[in-house]
Amino acid sequence: MSLDVSPKLLSEAEAGDIREEDFVDTVRASLPYAYGLIAGLATELHSGVREFTDNQTPPPSEQERGQLLRALASDAIRGSLERHFGVILAFQNCHRVAAFRPAARDGSTYARFTSTRAQVLNQSAELRDC
Repeated sequence: MSLDVSPKLLSEAEAGDIREEDFVDTVRASLPYAYGLIAGLATELHSGVREFTDNQTPPPSEQERGQLLRALASDAIRGSLERHFGVILAFQNCHRVAAFRPAARDGSTYARFTSTRAQVLNQSAELRDC
């Protein structure tokens, strides 16, 4: 799944650096499910006191799952979304995305969520082919 890059943004990238806001707008338009899911997690995180917010609901279709995988597998996309929303993201399986406050990166909750143990404990037969 590729981003739908406008000719203007492509021209700007060919000439040099681009504005991150323009890149995030491209991600928003190209990967609306992934963008919306992460936006919702960030909003929920920033409006409360919980250490993190996460999604445990599978995407409605393989297209949405593909968007989520694309957004989180790309360092550029993931990093831009993290900076845009003021969060750090963690990812398990094929749909469990969590948003943490940036300061949590060195904390025990983030370490537990991103541990190999947590990854093993969050496996299930129904997620094997996701």
